[in-house]
Amino acid sequence: MGIVEKYDAIVIGSGQGGTPLSRRLAEAGMRTALVERTHVGGTCINEGCTPTKTMVASARVAYLARRAADYGVRTGNIEIDLKRVRQRKRDIVNTFRNGSQARLERTPNLDLIFGTASFTGPKEIALQVKDGGGTRTLTADRVIINAGTRAAIPKLPALDAVPYLDNASIMELDAVPEHLLILGGGYIGLEFSQIFRRFDSQVTIVQSAKQLLAREDADVADAVAEILREDGIEVLLSARAEKINSDNGRLRLEITAGGQARVLEGSHLLVAIGRTPNSDRLNLSAAGIEADTKGFIKTNPRLETNVAGVYAIGDIKGGPAFTHISYDDFRILRANIVEKKNETIEGRLVPYTCFIDPQLAHVGLSEEDARRQNRQVRVAKMPMNHVARALEMDESRGFLKAIVDANTNEILGATVLGIEGGEIMAVFEVAIMGKLPYTALQNGIFAHPTLAEGLNNLFSNWV
Repeated sequence: MGIVEKYDAIVIGSGQGGTPLSRRLAEAGMRTALVERTHVGGTCINEGCTPTKTMVASARVAYLARRAADYGVRTGNIEIDLKRVRQRKRDIVNTFRNGSQARLERTPNLDLIFGTASFTGPKEIALQVKDGGGTRTLTADRVIINAGTRAAIPKLPALDAVPYLDNASIMELDAVPEHLLILGGGYIGLEFSQIFRRFDSQVTIVQSAKQLLAREDADVADAVAEILREDGIEVLLSARAEKINSDNGRLRLEITAGGQARVLEGSHLLVAIGRTPNSDRLNLSAAGIEADTKGFIKTNPRLETNVAGVYAIGDIKGGPAFTHISYDDFRILRANIVEKKNETIEGRLVPYTCFIDPQLAHVGLSEEDARRQNRQVRVAKMPMNHVARALEMDESRGFLKAIVDANTNEILGATVLGIEGGEIMAVFEVAIMGKLPYTALQNGIFAHPTLAEGLNNLFSNWV
């Protein structure tokens, strides 16, 4: 048996929870190993939030350029240089990634090791070091798993025989697809549908559920579908993909929609049906770590697995797959391990924003959630074309919606489908955190003309 290297803590994966946690543990005097398989930063920096939002920004410029005449501005022909879009995306990703890696490498007591980890015991891992660096064996009293997820691949006949794209590879295209077929109507599928439509691709979304964004209220999902259709995107609901093949360089996707068989032809296929955890690469059974039937690692509210001293944070534990949730997982473990507190994830708010345009943002209970819980609620809803700032910007699609406890007048949840919806949602979140009655927003003084000013009028529109 080779040398076993002893650490105080091992963090597997340098995502948005693992990176700051490894630094904090090391700064607290613990000898810490951070093991990363590919790139520092996890999905968010490398394949998720950062690169996609740079492309969203490029797509919005194209959108505004085409609408320039609406604002009294004349422009010439609009052309998309996807290689330049890609390079801009790569430059920003590299800046974020390299900056994060440099900070890690400067941290005393912290060893950043690139390689693939798998458990050989409850608190021991075998590490295949990257680029032929051999195998190392590491052990620690505490092990934190932050290994993330990857794109889920559907069991679609003949899919392996055709070229297809996932959330990472689609951002490496060097030419705009002629016709992009998208499997899945979640956040990833919708953001890329609008990006490439604005880059002048023909786009078709194939969604198996009866609505887009299956967890949203029906009125929200319907409004999103209407906006995408206004933008020229074909949205097919209750549509099941049956088979795919390639014919002379063209993809032929066989679907069933509305009980009718149909064949869609396209140049590219994006698979965006969800995410699958990377736990299958970790040999969890050797450590006795329990996972659910989908492979997500089970944890208690303190983020502890069933094995003492082993934790799971971020997307690999299931639940809301958002960067800010991963970062809050870091906060909880920092508090409990370093500061000797007793923090849990119970009752935490889960805000999120889908970066379609206009943005879809939500926090707290949805109307359907509240109804299922038999809560006595009132619902306020107002179109964005009642907000002066939205009209001035000529960006008046969407609405504001708030769920209010009928007995206490506290805001329980809110959805904003509108320009800069994520920023308006944050105002609702602060109100929920402070347990404020809706009248605090209704009577608040907000600068004119801002989007937040719409909150003065929202609560005069009960449905």
